[in-house]
Amino acid sequence: MIKLFGAEKCHKTQYYKTFLKTRNLDYAFLDVEQNKNFAEELRNLYENKKLNFPTITINDKKLRNPSDKDLQKWIDKL
Repeated sequence: MIKLFGAEKCHKTQYYKTFLKTRNLDYAFLDVEQNKNFAEELRNLYENKKLNFPTITINDKKLRNPSDKDLQKWIDKL
């Protein structure tokens, strides 16, 4: 399961949405500015409880603003 935590107005979030869509991957986009539950879920991923987005989770792996290479490496493990 791939989750993309971000905000609609964030250019990096838009970049990752395009990255995932062009590879025909199923993912959930969780807009942390529109939904308090998504924001809380993201905060709980980090010890400092900050809204560190964009963050992508792939199963149990957490990727904060990953490079294309790192992101593809974890996608290939699905």
